Amino acid sequence: MNQQTEDRQGGGSASDGLVDADGRHRRQLLITLGLTGTVFLAEVVGAVVTGSLALFVDAGHMMTDMAVLTASTVTAILMHRKPTSTRTWGWARLEVITSAGGAVVLLIVGISALVEACLRLFGGGGGQVNDIGLLLFFGILGLAANLGSLLVLFSSHGDNLNMKAAFLEVMNDALGSVAVVVSALVMITTGWADFDALAGGFIAILMIPRALKLLVTSARVLLEEAPEGLDLNQVRTHLEEVPGVLAVHDLHASTVSTGMPQLSAHVTVRDGTTMDQACLILTKMQECLRDHFPVSIRHTTFQIEPEGFGRESGENLGM
Repeated sequence: MNQQTEDRQGGGSASDGLVDADGRHRRQLLITLGLTGTVFLAEVVGAVVTGSLALFVDAGHMMTDMAVLTASTVTAILMHRKPTSTRTWGWARLEVITSAGGAVVLLIVGISALVEACLRLFGGGGGQVNDIGLLLFFGILGLAANLGSLLVLFSSHGDNLNMKAAFLEVMNDALGSVAVVVSALVMITTGWADFDALAGGFIAILMIPRALKLLVTSARVLLEEAPEGLDLNQVRTHLEEVPGVLAVHDLHASTVSTGMPQLSAHVTVRDGTTMDQACLILTKMQECLRDHFPVSIRHTTFQIEPEGFGRESGENLGM
């Protein structure tokens, strides 16, 4: 006997609520993306005109936020579209690819900005800010846009991981805008022109660890590592304690995209197990995954095998 089952989401009025929430999320993300994109273009122009390293780095910081916000928006729009025969997971993985690309760009901008800050501070000067008043204006403009975006996202930032990631991205970018404003104020009040390079280096230092973390997280998903916080040894132990289960092998778990973990396993049962008994075993295993582990597994696939069922040669890759 060889059966498979997939844990499916319910419909009805609950799904109507999800559709309403998805529509709200899309609107919020699109508004935030519009604000961020507008200020990004303004900061690029401002960085060229003023020659400010801090403003240039903050613009690079904001560019990465745009990439993450774009990924979040695309995910909110596409994640509920039905899979096709060629895209069996729909467009969900696009979020991870966009995040990985944004992390690489952010890392390059951060390292380049840090090197430039060191050159300006220790390489004999140069690169002075041309118009400090204009720098202050762009810093305040960026901070205002960040605060506006935070207000837009605040009501939904705890709804799911996608919205939380977008909220944290904007909050992190607001710190960069604060650094630009502080840099301009310090230069206006003290005349210390090199403070702009210090502020640019500070923003770069904030960017680099975040870029590395985002890149590592994206790589873990693309390499199909087990979801963080899910111990497959414990999963195996709990599943093998389900009445009727003799052994669990070829156990795999990975993440398709944010909030979409999956798990599959081959489950050995006693020879002669009936269809009704197999269905009960499947139900108990799904309940076990929901009740005992912090990671919510939306998609599970279990292959039921009778005792003594021969393994194929390729199955030794599984746990």
